[in-house]
Amino acid sequence: MKLITADASPFARKLRVMLHETGQMEAVEMLTVATTPINTAPEVAAANPTGKIPALIREDGPAIYDSRVIARYLDARFDAGLYPDARLWETLTLEATADAIMDAAVLVTYETRLRPEDKVFDGWMDAQWDKISRSVAAVNARWMSHLAGPLDMSHIAMACALAYLDFRHDARGWRKGNEALADWCAAFAERESMKETAPQ
Repeated sequence: MKLITADASPFARKLRVMLHETGQMEAVEMLTVATTPINTAPEVAAANPTGKIPALIREDGPAIYDSRVIARYLDARFDAGLYPDARLWETLTLEATADAIMDAAVLVTYETRLRPEDKVFDGWMDAQWDKISRSVAAVNARWMSHLAGPLDMSHIAMACALAYLDFRHDARGWRKGNEALADWCAAFAERESMKETAPQ
């Protein structure tokens, strides 16, 4: 299997962390590409017609995407137990929240990195950041007991989402008013899987 990935992508990092945590890094080859929404790498387009990463190239079937589909596939293939039946819907909901944070944060990044300066839409960026702020606040208020429990895929996704905020949008200060989540994030960042997958 080959995972099409990019160093800075939080969605791809989520899967690399998962593979580290489950001891399966050797089972999946990393195919690192440089790609953007306006200049899609041919390897990405061939694996995923939407042009997004990550995508997983399999030997026994067509490539699969997006990160949540790949995570469920790898969890089943390796019997990793990161989607426990006893709290499946909570895990999936929190993972979806983390992915939504990533999505909004990546859109803010693209707005300033890919658009000409005179076409940057501040109102669009503010609206995306509102989504992030609401989501972070909701996790801080409602989900800390889940994050304090045994490791599942939602922990990995949330840690990667928050790390991406630090990486690209640290000046916006997501930690203010969300101290419990900030403390959890700092502790999770000390895991070897997070250190080994940090963007360069």
